Amino acid sequence: MNILVTNDDGIYAKGIRALVEALSGLGKVFVVAPDSQKSACGHGITIHDPVMVREASFEGAEKAWSVSGTPADCVKLGSSMLIPDKIDILFSGINQGGNMGTDILYSGTVSGAIEGILLGIPSVAVSLDSHTGDDFEASQKISRTVCKKMMTKELERETLLNINVPYVSKDRIKGVQITKLGIREYTESFQERKDPRGRVYYWYSGTPKNVFSEEDTDVMAVEKEYISITPIHFDLTNYRIINDVKDWGIRYE
Repeated sequence: MNILVTNDDGIYAKGIRALVEALSGLGKVFVVAPDSQKSACGHGITIHDPVMVREASFEGAEKAWSVSGTPADCVKLGSSMLIPDKIDILFSGINQGGNMGTDILYSGTVSGAIEGILLGIPSVAVSLDSHTGDDFEASQKISRTVCKKMMTKELERETLLNINVPYVSKDRIKGVQITKLGIREYTESFQERKDPRGRVYYWYSGTPKNVFSEEDTDVMAVEKEYISITPIHFDLTNYRIINDVKDWGIRYE
């Protein structure tokens, strides 16, 4: 079993170290991760600059590489160039900060897993719902459990599992819920600042708002101290209204 591990917090982040520790022993673990922080980079790939790759020392991994690009770059390079054997499972994480609802459209963590399923690799994204906490024990436990399940169960092609773990002590976690994406909104702002030469620039900040979400969503599950697992497909087509839009009678004239 060959397991590829990536993330968006960078190869030196505590979360990816915890993930490799959790998965080592289940198969050969290979790490291909960004050389620096790439949070909220979405599914970007590098096409106008060279992508630099360096071998890295990583306890618990067969081999590891740091990459100057994005999580999607890492998965592409890892599966096609760096690792000679077929990758059986991909894990992206453990991210510091939840990736629920519309977060997944921005998330480099989830995008790493999306790239995996685009390449035909069963993939999982794992996030801890805290940007500062570093107790990954529960995240490690569920990652290892899901990895074992995926060795015997077949996940539908082009579908990934998105795991979000509440940041509470392991004895407070109430269980696991299989969920759908919820509503995740932010109070957003840009702060205007000036650099030493007097040039204006803007610094973004966003704080999650408490919004109502349905009971069977990832947002509510984590709020109620359950681990959320959401099957995600990258097809964003709204099939329900295709015929409605056809009835608009749009023509090129």
